[in-house]
Amino acid sequence: MLSTYTSYNLISKDMLKSLDRTAAETGNAREAEYYKENIGKVGSVDAFLDDYRLYSYAMKAYGLDDMTYAKAFMRKVLDSDLTDANSFANKLTDERYRNFASAFSFSASTATPQTETQLDEIIGLYSATAANAGSAIKEETRYYNIVIDTVTSADQLLNNDRLRNYVFTAFGIDPNTYSRTVVRGVLGSDPDDPGSYFNTTFGARAEEAATAIEAANAELAGLPSNDANKARIAELRAEITRQNAVIANAQKYRALAEAYSFASDGTATAGSVQDAAQKTATNQLYTLSNPRVTSEAALMNKDYFESRIGSITTAHELVSDPRLLNYIKVAFDLNKASVVSSTISNILTSDPDPNDATSYINLFGGADKAKYVALRAAFNFQEDGALASGDTAQTAAQTAAAARGYMVHYNDKDDEADATAVKRFKSQIGAVKSVQDFVGEASVYNFALKAFGLDPAKVSAFTVKRVLKSDLNDPRSYVYQLKDDRFVQLAKAFNFGADGNITAPKLAQSESEILVMSRAYVTAKSRFGTKDDKAKAEEEAKYYATQIQRVETVKEFLSDERLVSFVLTANGIDPKSVDPVFMEKIFASDLDDPKSFVNRQADRGFRKIVASFNFNAEGKVKQPDDAEIQSRRGIYETIDSHVRQMLEEEAGNDNAGVRLALYFERKAATITTPYDILADDALFEVFKVVYQLPDEVGSADIDAQADMIKRHLNLKELQDPQAVSKMIVKFSVLYDLNNQATTDPALSVLTNSGSSGISANLMMSLAQLRTGGA
Repeated sequence: MLSTYTSYNLISKDMLKSLDRTAAETGNAREAEYYKENIGKVGSVDAFLDDYRLYSYAMKAYGLDDMTYAKAFMRKVLDSDLTDANSFANKLTDERYRNFASAFSFSASTATPQTETQLDEIIGLYSATAANAGSAIKEETRYYNIVIDTVTSADQLLNNDRLRNYVFTAFGIDPNTYSRTVVRGVLGSDPDDPGSYFNTTFGARAEEAATAIEAANAELAGLPSNDANKARIAELRAEITRQNAVIANAQKYRALAEAYSFASDGTATAGSVQDAAQKTATNQLYTLSNPRVTSEAALMNKDYFESRIGSITTAHELVSDPRLLNYIKVAFDLNKASVVSSTISNILTSDPDPNDATSYINLFGGADKAKYVALRAAFNFQEDGALASGDTAQTAAQTAAAARGYMVHYNDKDDEADATAVKRFKSQIGAVKSVQDFVGEASVYNFALKAFGLDPAKVSAFTVKRVLKSDLNDPRSYVYQLKDDRFVQLAKAFNFGADGNITAPKLAQSESEILVMSRAYVTAKSRFGTKDDKAKAEEEAKYYATQIQRVETVKEFLSDERLVSFVLTANGIDPKSVDPVFMEKIFASDLDDPKSFVNRQADRGFRKIVASFNFNAEGKVKQPDDAEIQSRRGIYETIDSHVRQMLEEEAGNDNAGVRLALYFERKAATITTPYDILADDALFEVFKVVYQLPDEVGSADIDAQADMIKRHLNLKELQDPQAVSKMIVKFSVLYDLNNQATTDPALSVLTNSGSSGISANLMMSLAQLRTGGA
């Protein structure tokens, strides 16, 4: 009979070969094949527990075969929510139950329109897009100013999407309803030529509208305001509104005609389409037409105010200019809908005496009184709204103070609108269950498109629907046909299936796998660390959980050393022990091919790593099958654990000491406290043998036993494979000596009557010599 150490060494020196031999044994191979073929067919906890072959196989794999009878107990384990610290499995002190539960997923992955990471990213993009609005405007203006000098016809301008959008934005033309014939005709018009397209089309209409408004106003003036005239008064006011719209439309197209110098046939010489003044005016219109007040727009408004304020002579004249009025409201933080032109006029003409209780400021200032006072002090109008002889509306100091206020507050309204938009999106996105819901909820739809720089007014809902239902792994899918990366990123930001309904997120690792990986990492890094070490590990786990959700390919994952190091550490592998080429090889391996690179590694942790990711053969993230109750990682981990259990069990049939040695080797790195040893009879047995302690020590107080273990054993050394190997050598020799169960020549000498003076170290050396060393 071989010694314990010799038998152990024969198995451990080529662990891969030993595992393969055990796995290939007829019974083991048959059970593993049955498990792989049938675990995917199970759809519930009860179905799993009722299939004894599957259930007992898994229980043995996780060292729980002695609990196979306790189905009710194990149902509670499998039903546990591992994200809940108070769930049944998490409250059990024996980590085997938590490991068992983490290998299965009997609750379907939660379908959600967005994960927390996706939500955070789209909010960040929206904020960044808003912040970069000025840069985008500058870029479009730069492009426009260069390209417009190359244009030789109105058709060329209208055929260029970027130029056309720039022009339409600047002059307020709706791109969805415009008439190409009308726009082309206006561009070729001379506004001063009565026979031009503009004057014969819009000029005549504007004159007719002005006449109609004059007539309506005259009639209104002669109508007493009573019930008998109520209907007619409403008709006349509606007519005035319609005719004002006609005039505004004519003014818009007149401005367009004045901005360009095309001939009547729509042609022009390159470089003559706009002169410098026309180009500058168009640039300003474009900048000011943006819904957001950018810093450049703010400076334009400031320049406009300062260029006009010197010629203002009455408060009425000031508030009658919408642009000047808005500037004042913003500068003094009175930019609310309730503050209208009459409000500002009343403040500007209020009695400046703070003691006058009847003044407008004192009567209506309320919470804004200080702002009212500041506004009144910034202008020099008298109570009749005029200026005293020799006065100006503002002194230079007053103008400068107003400018400072404006530059501080010009984007307050936009910031407030952004905050409201973010709040609405966050509160409403959870209710979205389909693409139809998405496009039907304006606040969600508009927010999402704007985040990716898409104008909701210029993109059809039909296009967005098809984009969101596209298969991102199929280069022929609709989203890629658009040749616009903004749509690709939009599709990636949401989790819709081909049927338009929300699905589980398509992640490099499922949320459950991320949880398993994160827990293992925190445990590995804080096993013997301080509170700070644990806190740092938890922060790193948060980073991993966020970043891994952004990974779309194997290449992306492997290029991030921080993520790779995290995964290796979580699986008990020293990141310094492997290089990038090695990692590329394991991820390029076919898990189902026994000859593949990853399957030829003795450390099954590598196989578990690959199986924990949702990469397809091309290295892209694929949508996992939500119907499966066990992930690939869970299946391979279960099979590998079962093979290891069988290897140890079969070794124990010949020599119980070998089984104990193999078990200790496997569990050593997981030992954190003395109580881990005390709670495991096999580990405690190894400890007693190594330190030659009598069985009676087990009767002592539990805390006393723990103190004893601390005195004998530095638990940190169990993280060192060489230190563990030395312990196993010592255990093997002493186990055989204690049990007199070997015929090894070295031990035969050591165990005769004259051996009492030979040390244990010499006995270990003899055992090592016989087997070629440890």
